[in-house]
Amino acid sequence: MKKIEAIIRPERLTETIKGLKRIGITGFTVSQVVGRGKQKDTKGVYRGKNYQVTLHPKVKLEIVLSDYLVDTTIKTVVQAAQTGEEGDGKIYVYPILEAYNIRTGTFDYDIDDLANREEGI
Repeated sequence: MKKIEAIIRPERLTETIKGLKRIGITGFTVSQVVGRGKQKDTKGVYRGKNYQVTLHPKVKLEIVLSDYLVDTTIKTVVQAAQTGEEGDGKIYVYPILEAYNIRTGTFDYDIDDLANREEGI
């Protein structure tokens, strides 16, 4: 199993989720985050005062899935989230050693495979 962590622009989230659903990925976690990369600072105005924005709002998607789905999932996220400009984000892939189902207390061998079997896919 692997965990994909994708940091993307908030305005690309809906398109990314649609892409994930098209390839059968329905389980993921979404968090609002702020961060800094190569994207340039921007200027903002608050109550008539100018300020510099150094941390940019992003969305973090976390997806745990079987190894054989990693490449397809990465391609889907890149296609959906890419604008071609600095600040599009990053994708990280981590190994998952173990996963447990809290409801049953049992070890999950392939989280996505179990979900697909329950839905009849």
